[in-house]
Parts: sequence; structure tokens; C-alpha cells
Amino acid sequence: MPASGPLGASSSARFLRTLSWFGRVLLLIVLPLVILLLASGLAILIVRVGGDLRLGIDPFLAEARRPRLPLSEIAGRAVVIDALRQGLMALLVIAVAVRASGNGWRERLGLAAPAEARAPIRRLWLLLPLWPLIHLTWVTTTAAALQMNFGHGVRLSPFLGSAMLSLWFAFVVVLAPAAEELLLRGEVFARASAFLGPAGTIVVTALLFCLAHVSLEQGTTSALARPLTLLPLALILGWLRWRTGRLWPCILLHGWSNFCLIAYQIGPSLWR
Repeated sequence: MPASGPLGASSSARFLRTLSWFGRVLLLIVLPLVILLLASGLAILIVRVGGDLRLGIDPFLAEARRPRLPLSEIAGRAVVIDALRQGLMALLVIAVAVRASGNGWRERLGLAAPAEARAPIRRLWLLLPLWPLIHLTWVTTTAAALQMNFGHGVRLSPFLGSAMLSLWFAFVVVLAPAAEELLLRGEVFARASAFLGPAGTIVVTALLFCLAHVSLEQGTTSALARPLTLLPLALILGWLRWRTGRLWPCILLHGWSNFCLIAYQIGPSLWR
């Protein structure tokens, strides 16, 4: 006979709670992906149309009839697309947060002081000078274990002018950290915190951060190497967000980490 009465109602309630839980987990994965794809598509469209109009090219011209672009134009467009994508991502995240929390969107994203007292932020200043040694040691050790050629022969494109180089630097050190932290340690962290404990939220946002940096362009080993090298950073960023209740320490450490990494990789070539 089918379950009925309190027992049946209890089973149905558990099933609905489980279904709701899996739905929330799925949303944690889908939301960043949708925001990333939408921001990327808009950035490519804006840069292509704007760049073509600037050069007097019909943006809707068939690919076979399009004139060949100078290498400096191609390299510059790639940088502008990267930078614009981060700006669009940040705007989309803020729009989602406003829709979810109204006037409380700043608190939701960790852009305002939390209602409850958290750990003092001064501990961050103790972490900053130690982080380059910790991060670079992990990255180089991981790269060696995977037989990757990390930090050797890295060069910037010779077709980038000074303006594009400055924009690229701003993208790596400021724009990408700000946009990625708004998305993952901001909106996704807020959603995960609603049904996961602190440890679960930190781990989930860390895994999503690492998965977002998977690249299949250079083979399976390279695809796995970058997410693995970013795992300690991803975990410490989640820990900072939880301990301080604020987002700016995450943005600061993320930007500082990126700066130290590119200085290690590119710095030697600049002195030659």
C-alpha cells in the first residue's frame, strides 16, 4: 500500500528538500557560467563592431570578404575584449544582487560592513608579504610535478602598444580580480552560504574558481595544471571572505597574487 499519513508526508517533505538542495547546487554552477558567457559574448560583439566601424569596415561583411587586420589591431582587440568582459561581468553580478536583495545588495556582495562582528582585517596585512613566497612555491612545485615549463620564456606580444600594455596590466591586476571576486566570493558565496556551512561554501567557491580557469587549448596536462596551481589561492580567498565578511580583502589579495605571478614570469624578460 502507498505511504500515507504523517510518514508519507515526511517522506515527501524530505524528497522536496533534497530536490531543492540539488537545485540550489545546480544554480551555483549555472549562474557563473551564464554570466561569463553573456559578458564574453557582449564584449566580443562590442569590440568587433566598434573596431570595425573605427577602421571603416562593415561589421556585417562576410568573413571571406573582410580585409586582413594588422597584428597590432588583433592583439589590441584581444586585450580590450578581456578588459571589457570583466567590466560587464561586474555589472551583471551587481544587477543579479540588486534583483535578489534590493537595497541590501552591498551587504550581499560583501561591499558593506557585515551586521555581525568578524575577525579583524589587520591579519590580512600579515598575509600579504608572505603570500608571494607561499603561492610561487606551490605554483613552481606543482608545475615541476606535472612537467610543465612554468615561468620560462614568457613574453608579452610585441604588437601591443603602450596603451594596450597598460590596459592589459590593469586587466590582470585590477579588473579581473574585482570582477571574479564579485562573482564568486560575492554573489555565489552569498547563495552558497544560504544552505551550506562555511566550509562547504569555501570549498564550492574554490572549485568553481579553479574550474573557471580550465583551458583545453594546450592539452589535458595544461588544462589541469592551472586550476591546480590556483587551488590554495581559491581556498584562502574564500576563507578571507568568511572571516572578514568583506569582499575587498579578497580583491586585494587576488590582485596582489596576480601581480607577483606576472612579475615572476615576465620580469626577467623586461630586464634583458
